[in-house]
Amino acid sequence: MPETAKKTRKKPTEAAKAPNAGVSTSDAQKAAKSPKKTGRPSKYDPEIARQICEQLSEGIPLRQICRDNEGFPAWRTVYDWMGRDADLSASIARARDIGYDALAEECLLIADTPQFGQKQVMTDEGTATTIEDMLGHRKLQIETRLKLLAKFHPTKYGDKTIVAGDPNGAPIKTEETSSGRLFEIIRNLEMTKRAG
Repeated sequence: MPETAKKTRKKPTEAAKAPNAGVSTSDAQKAAKSPKKTGRPSKYDPEIARQICEQLSEGIPLRQICRDNEGFPAWRTVYDWMGRDADLSASIARARDIGYDALAEECLLIADTPQFGQKQVMTDEGTATTIEDMLGHRKLQIETRLKLLAKFHPTKYGDKTIVAGDPNGAPIKTEETSSGRLFEIIRNLEMTKRAG
């Protein structure tokens, strides 16, 4: 029986071992330095941006817009677009400002519109169900919106009162004139009593 020759494997060369075989050293260094981007790249779509601004101006939060609409990007992607495009950022800021007014108008609508719901009351005979206006629920809705508005736009919707002095930044000066004037009147009365 003839012996079959053993197959020997060739050791790979250093170039074949390298992950970037056939790529120049400077290209390999650049690839090693820049992190790999994962996920689908986001492409700016002016029509989606317009629809986002439209819904923001109606008082709908950005996260809800991105979550509820099919084909819309994640809210983080919209912030990336805003970072790259100053015009889009300004448009979104204007739309949000209009949306704040829409939230304020919604508070008035909630206050003026009764919302009826069932309430269970414990009685001696068991439980009774009544239908009444859900005042506590409406109050919570209004207070939540007003508190958010005060945080989003404190100068327009906040309750904070600011007392300002001189526009150049000088502090407000206060003088106690009433006690000095009172002291003078008392001294004049005492002088009149002594003289009289």
